[in-house]
Amino acid sequence: MKRIIYSAALLCITSMSLQTSAQPKQADATLFTYGGTPVGKSEFLRMYTKNINNQKPDFSEKALREYLTLYSRFKMKVAEAEKMKLDTLETISGELGGYKKQLSKTYLTDKEVTERLVKEAYERMKKDVRVSHILISVPRGSDDTLAAFTRIDSIYKALSNGADFATVAKAVSEDKQSAVNGGDIGFITALQVVYPFETAAYNTQVGSISKPFRTIYGYQLLKKTEERNSRGEIQVSQIMAAVQKSSGKEGEVSAKARIDSVLAMLKKGEKFEGLVAKYSDDKFSKNSEGVLATFGVGQMVPEFEDAAFALKNKGDLSIPIRTDYGFHIIKLIKKIPLRPYDSIKSEITKRVEKDGRIETARQLFTNKIKVKVNYVDHPEALTELLNAIPDSTVRNGSFKGDDYERFSKPLFQMTGVTFNQSDFAHYIETYTKGKIYGQKESTLRALFKNYSDKVLMDFQENRLIDENEEYRNLITEYRDGIMLFELTDRMVWSKASSDTAGLDKFYNNNKSKYMWQPAVTGDIYKAVDESVAKRVVTEINNPSNKSVEEIVKAANGDGTQNKVFYESGKFEKTKFPASVKLEAGKVSPYFKNEDGTYSLVNVKEVFNSASQKTLSEARGYVISEYQEYLEKEWIKSLENAYPVKVSEAVLKGMVKK
Repeated sequence: MKRIIYSAALLCITSMSLQTSAQPKQADATLFTYGGTPVGKSEFLRMYTKNINNQKPDFSEKALREYLTLYSRFKMKVAEAEKMKLDTLETISGELGGYKKQLSKTYLTDKEVTERLVKEAYERMKKDVRVSHILISVPRGSDDTLAAFTRIDSIYKALSNGADFATVAKAVSEDKQSAVNGGDIGFITALQVVYPFETAAYNTQVGSISKPFRTIYGYQLLKKTEERNSRGEIQVSQIMAAVQKSSGKEGEVSAKARIDSVLAMLKKGEKFEGLVAKYSDDKFSKNSEGVLATFGVGQMVPEFEDAAFALKNKGDLSIPIRTDYGFHIIKLIKKIPLRPYDSIKSEITKRVEKDGRIETARQLFTNKIKVKVNYVDHPEALTELLNAIPDSTVRNGSFKGDDYERFSKPLFQMTGVTFNQSDFAHYIETYTKGKIYGQKESTLRALFKNYSDKVLMDFQENRLIDENEEYRNLITEYRDGIMLFELTDRMVWSKASSDTAGLDKFYNNNKSKYMWQPAVTGDIYKAVDESVAKRVVTEINNPSNKSVEEIVKAANGDGTQNKVFYESGKFEKTKFPASVKLEAGKVSPYFKNEDGTYSLVNVKEVFNSASQKTLSEARGYVISEYQEYLEKEWIKSLENAYPVKVSEAVLKGMVKK
């Protein structure tokens, strides 16, 4: 019950914060009021400078007044949406909740640590390192790590005493793919492998062997064999002669002969792009003139990567390179050195935030929250609960939280709220659906950490709205935006379509605007070229073709080539070149369009004078203009309900020439 009351209190605080966050700070000058509600200068400037699409702000009086008009109308609409309690709609509250959850992740980490991790990643990206490794795996969820650690420790001692790394890797490493190469995985750079492995790779000296370290895969150690300055990224195009493994020596010889003949044609001056279309077997790049996506270290097989980066100047060609896929001729398009930190920082930050290393920042942030909320845990109560849960219960899927209601001792406390043993038992059931995989003790303790961290994060997430102005502003803007979309749809967009009486009245009041200019009715045929246009004329005159669909199908050949398209209806004569003769009951001469296609018209009727469009014929135009009308009328009513008063002194104090 305490938790329910506590959560409700947090929700109230959140709601109040959202509703009051738009109010100007006490020390902030009021720029204008709408219906008596003040808007501060700082809020106005924040929105004004945010919504200028990276252009230099225009602080002329004219520009400021224009935006003030727009912003005051926006605030009026939001006030109406709040009056209608649109934020309580399930669709809006659900969308806002999802946005809050996603956005809060950015703010629930230690920003200083995150910054350090981003800078560390960038510094590491300046170097490529080549490593070999040995893996002794530990099954996921297993608590039996001693045997794996003992093995890796004995391997480390043997290597320290002079054993050959490659020989040992081939014999014992459980990464079978690299073991055959003596553990060699080639060059890597930052953000390509798990963080502990990356750290060991960069912190180990060239020629040295790291101490054993733990990753999600098990226990590992590595040898650093080489280090070089970053190659950056590169873009190339290729012509590939594929070699199927099943084709044997004969296939190898045939592919080599083909790629050599292509190289000879290139040397004689034939265009690379043309030869791609004729000879390349790479279906992924063949239709893009052989161009491959930009790539960096470790993203291509070593033979291809080395040959590509060995090219010096734009347009340089490699000799035929053999890989497991076949033979390749590579053409250099461009080399892209590592960009400056400021230009790549946001990109690295996003990658770091998705990487396992961000848990370091999150854990430090969690520890800070613990201090803030006076977090106290009771490990003996957790041990008591875990001892009471039998292995059989959690393994066979029959674990029920209700079975542990009698366990009421506190597990941890924070800011006057207590979470006890039975609370955690219910969390176990919800999270695992009654079944736990892996060793009971370690799995449940890990689950408890998730539980306590989640409680802390949820607490801080609800406090963000009060403590973090940037977060509060973003949430408020998003909330206002989705409410405004819903309100505008009700008042303008959907109303214009659904209000049949209003639409009919608007049409009748403005009929003179919806007129047909001189026009024809009939069928327009559009053909991809002149020969197909001639075929259309033939098929129109073919008496066996009675419908437009039959004519198009016949002109297309087998009906699937899509060389002819048609449109039937009424068309104003201005749609066609003035030189085209349009006569009722006749087919017009075909004519060439600006895009190189050809069109002709099978004319049914001709109207040489203007005529009235029906509402059905003009519906699209009428709805669009009716929406504009509804919008204007709505704004008039809002401005009457929320009269705007501007502080001229504050406004003119913002003007800059």
